[in-house]
Amino acid sequence: MSKKIEKMNVKSEKISLKIYSGKVWLQFKNLLIIVIIALLIKSFLIETSRVPTPSMEKTILVGDFLFVNKFIYGSSSPRSIPFTDIALPYFQLPAIMDPERGDIIVFEYPGDRDELKSSLIWSYVKRCIGLPGDTITINNKVVFVNGLQSPIPQQIQYSNSKPLSGDYSEDDIFPAGSGWNKDNYGPYRIPKKGDTIKLTPQNIEWWRIIIDREIGRKAVSVNDGKILIDNIPIDEYKITKDYYFMMGDNRDNSADSRYWGLVPRDLIVGQALMIYWSWNPEIPFSDLFNLLGSVRINRIAKLVK
Repeated sequence: MSKKIEKMNVKSEKISLKIYSGKVWLQFKNLLIIVIIALLIKSFLIETSRVPTPSMEKTILVGDFLFVNKFIYGSSSPRSIPFTDIALPYFQLPAIMDPERGDIIVFEYPGDRDELKSSLIWSYVKRCIGLPGDTITINNKVVFVNGLQSPIPQQIQYSNSKPLSGDYSEDDIFPAGSGWNKDNYGPYRIPKKGDTIKLTPQNIEWWRIIIDREIGRKAVSVNDGKILIDNIPIDEYKITKDYYFMMGDNRDNSADSRYWGLVPRDLIVGQALMIYWSWNPEIPFSDLFNLLGSVRINRIAKLVK
């Protein structure tokens, strides 16, 4: 009798183990499905982005965390390995629409003005001021697009009420050698795909970095008054991408297209949609109690516009 009971107990334990294993596998499958769905949503529909600088204040504050609509401008597979600066090959789906003037856009930083490519993968957030083919002019801080005053953002702000003189040149303004400054700028026509640019020794510095970036290497040189691309003499170049001009709403405290240049269409990630979290980033994470106490409840679920 005891052996029979022992066999029944062993059989019962096996059945229990099988049931337990089945439950664990089911939970694992459900978790895996959730992870896959989350990755698909993050890759193709909604991206998240943190605001690290005050260039868009008061529209967006440092410490705001954003949902980004990737789908509207053409979602893409992951462009980099998360938490690293390692870029990945990616594919992009067709866009529902292209960026429009006034949109608040998240994009990959193209690099400093004279830099072929940024060494770090940074997400920037700015307002789109100019589209491909537009002409940008800034007169005493007032922005004009194609000769008409650009709509003034509701939360625009300036730290200096007095504009820089139009005779004053900032050396780090884009394009190189323009002689402009952040308050008096242009006119500058934003290149668009298909434009044919006549190149001369006098204007080559305006176009050098754009051409080098399109080709993907330092290809432009000047020798004996002749423009060379990959050592081949050339007097014109056909633009292969559409470009956009971005500015921050905090106009006197914004590193934007006035300084580092244009954003090509392929670096645009999506449109800033909504603030899903906000707190004071100056409080270290180690001080969790005070950090949680700094949460800006009134900004959570606020639409970005």
